[in-house]
Amino acid sequence: MSDRSSQDTAPADIFAAMIEAPQKLFTQFMPGGEAAAGAPAAGDLAQWTSAAQRMQTMWLDFQRQQAASASAQWPALLTQPGGFATIMQGWMKALPLAQPEVQKKLWDDSLALWEGVLGQYGIGPKAGAVGGEAPALPRADRRFKDPKWRAQPFYALVHQTYLMLAEQIMAMADAAPVTDEARAEQLRFAARTLVEMLSPANFPLTNPLVMEKAVATKGESLVKGMQHLLGDLQRGQLTHVDPQAFRVGENIATAPGKVVHETPLYQLIQYTPTTDQVLEVPLVIFPPWINRFYILDLSPQKSFIRWAVDQGLSVFVVSWKSADASMAETMWDDYIRAEIDAVETIRARLGVTSVHTIGYCVAGTTLAAALAILARRGEAAKVKSATFFTAQVDFELGGELRVFIDDQQLAAVEKLSGETGYLDGRVMAATFNLLRGTDLIWNYVVNNYLLGDDYPAFDLLHWNGDVTNLPAKWHMSYLKDLYRDNKLVVPDALEADGTPIDLTRIETPAFIQAGREDHIAPAESVWRMMHHLRGPKTFVLAGSGHIAGVVNPPAAKKYQYWTNPDPVDTFADFVSGSSETPGSWWPYWIEWINRQDDAKVPAAGKRVPGSKGDKVIEDAPGRYVKSR
Repeated sequence: MSDRSSQDTAPADIFAAMIEAPQKLFTQFMPGGEAAAGAPAAGDLAQWTSAAQRMQTMWLDFQRQQAASASAQWPALLTQPGGFATIMQGWMKALPLAQPEVQKKLWDDSLALWEGVLGQYGIGPKAGAVGGEAPALPRADRRFKDPKWRAQPFYALVHQTYLMLAEQIMAMADAAPVTDEARAEQLRFAARTLVEMLSPANFPLTNPLVMEKAVATKGESLVKGMQHLLGDLQRGQLTHVDPQAFRVGENIATAPGKVVHETPLYQLIQYTPTTDQVLEVPLVIFPPWINRFYILDLSPQKSFIRWAVDQGLSVFVVSWKSADASMAETMWDDYIRAEIDAVETIRARLGVTSVHTIGYCVAGTTLAAALAILARRGEAAKVKSATFFTAQVDFELGGELRVFIDDQQLAAVEKLSGETGYLDGRVMAATFNLLRGTDLIWNYVVNNYLLGDDYPAFDLLHWNGDVTNLPAKWHMSYLKDLYRDNKLVVPDALEADGTPIDLTRIETPAFIQAGREDHIAPAESVWRMMHHLRGPKTFVLAGSGHIAGVVNPPAAKKYQYWTNPDPVDTFADFVSGSSETPGSWWPYWIEWINRQDDAKVPAAGKRVPGSKGDKVIEDAPGRYVKSR
């Protein structure tokens, strides 16, 4: 250790190196080395000037368009007083960042880090011998795995300092004296959102990959990134994939079928059988109306719908209408009535006494309410079985979405609905993206805006961005009654269509699936349905999360699932005594379906939608899934 005071001379060494490093980097990247860096070629300078002028022109044009149109003004509601940004600031006040002792510790730790990191490059009081191997830096993160983050002391220092500060901010959030657990979760979420946003990877001058590409393309990557940014600002939504790569009904949502029934709220699609015999009891799938139904029919290889048809099921799917002004008065009752209406329509159409049902996410929550109502009315036999994909009825452990449920945020959501009567689907998309900010926001900010990369073609992300609007009154009621007040598990605390809801009346056989890594409907929260239904129940824990844990075709040979036939009281007991099976849980589910009723009938007559004498409305996937 040098006898120089680190409080005296080290900062000068450090800051000199920080200033010098970008100059060296620029010198290395410019064609021709140092001479070129000192005097750029006339052609290069002209290209840089052209790029800068085009970016300026694009920005001015965008500002003029914004001034002339309010079509993309809704994001401002997130940042204006009372919006999400204001709420975040309120949460962050619980962090002791302004306390002198905290600031002194941050400064001391930073100096120690800087000395140590720069020492790896032969700089400063802790300078050591510089070998040919990459420096051994104290912290690692996948955002900074590219060797360019370690090749220059400036970028090494920047990202290591960021990682240290991120650790300390998150530690402060964990240790903050907040007694209310909901507030504590909000603080942790706010801290995580802040540190994700401030990553040096998200800013061009502190990201070596961005700087290198900008120099290599003479600014063209920045021009392309500006085009992507302004396009997203006009749309009011982050673009994840090539918007021209997918067309609903052409290369996604292509399973053959017909729309056989339609109401102002939903279309009912029936799919064409692929087997000579089909199970007598048909299946109806209720997808969440927060997204489009074709998550279950992305492509022939990934399609749960096609797979279920191939197993000999007569498959029906509900395609919900994206909310518009005509649905301003739509409530949860309407969705419950719609699910019951779909069951009745299928029973009448095929002349059967009962149907199998699947409810995915919020539509599974609604299915549980519908089953309780049918049970109360003495009509439970109309549903042979109920399968729940990542659905919750008890919201006490409702996951990260609960950070958005308090009076302040509910007021902000209500304000976002404005006079339209519906909540813009882009708001919900932004909410879900925030829960996985690094993967679903900042990764794309870097790739799309800073690097100017071409958009990829990825069907799952296309679906994720194909947003739906939500009826405002229903959405507020859902957040308050279920997420905030957890009334659904209190017998008769809620009613729908004039009938009180008591989940303990449900004796329909149930198959309950949860995702081990689900952050929207956590597995332990989904498990709690086991305590509220009274019929025979089978619980399956699938590998992965809210989407990939469900959409996992057997042919993919991915992930795994866990089962436990023993009667257990808690989720922890289920896990500890469970058996793991590699691959998809779909075959396990179809065995369960066949155990409920394996009677078969010919795939003829109205089992084939659009056959002779069968009046249908239009081809699948129908109009509603394409409405915006």
